[in-house]
Amino acid sequence: MKRIALLLAAVAAAVVGARAALAHTARATVQAGVVIVNTNLAFHNGAAAGTGIVLTSSGEVVTNNHVIRGASRITVVDPRTHRRYAARIVGYDVADDIAVLQLRHATGLATVALGSSAGLKVGQPVTAVGNAGGTGSLTVTTGTITGLARAITVADESGAEALAGLVETDAQLQPGDSGGPLLDSGGRVIGIDTAASSGFSFRNANDGYAIPIDKVVTVARQVVAGHGSASVHVGRTAFLGVSVQSADAYGGGGILVGGVIAGGPAAKGGLGTGDIITSVDRRAVASQNALVAALLLHHPGDRVTVAWTDRIGDDHAATVTLASGPPQ
Repeated sequence: MKRIALLLAAVAAAVVGARAALAHTARATVQAGVVIVNTNLAFHNGAAAGTGIVLTSSGEVVTNNHVIRGASRITVVDPRTHRRYAARIVGYDVADDIAVLQLRHATGLATVALGSSAGLKVGQPVTAVGNAGGTGSLTVTTGTITGLARAITVADESGAEALAGLVETDAQLQPGDSGGPLLDSGGRVIGIDTAASSGFSFRNANDGYAIPIDKVVTVARQVVAGHGSASVHVGRTAFLGVSVQSADAYGGGGILVGGVIAGGPAAKGGLGTGDIITSVDRRAVASQNALVAALLLHHPGDRVTVAWTDRIGDDHAATVTLASGPPQ
């Protein structure tokens, strides 16, 4: 009996040890190449937090565009080493909600293991890693893929737009998880999590969503290569210096200026609160998203012609030099 008891104790100890080893391996797998992204928001005196994945040991990081939108300063923390890095924005894709960062003075970083989003199946087990609640610590939640090629409508202060081609999962995502990896059973990244937050909300959505990693890598390569497009912006963001009201606030053929930044390009050009912007470089702007799209075609230092109607109905146009501002 004594030998049996000792044998059972040894087996139990081996099982506990194996479980501990597995747990340690899981932590190492999910943390390697996953970073915390903290932002200070321009003109709002606020802050936000998200997650990112490291693509290169020299500090190329991918996250959601909405994580860094409006940021005046971005700091990235490696939770494995606790090192902090200042980050600059290489570029971003507004339509697909993807942004690429470059960490300053980064070398020898651990990178994620990339998988493929081709061949994913409904019911496939997945693990989502993120910074749930923006606490600065990595969190893990598990689930399955519940849908493929999903389209959802998202809304923020700029209005509403659609994200398409998403992976749907019942792994519970929270604000702060955005930009973190969705992993397959082998610990390979098959998508980056896209979570709702106070400034970025889903409409008619119940589960969590992730952008397929194949699309993420394609956009990241385009950004790093410096190939901009109608939705992909490379480099610093052009800044007009106005705040505008939602498209629903004005029923005419333009957007209503809610405020003008003192000393900014718009103020220097003569625009004021209550004016209605109708075009930028002859490109009609009937919504906030249209204004963003028009400015994404430009960079700081570019000269553009802005047309507007003032509060008494007179039409004006002025050529202004765009400044540098936060990402859209």
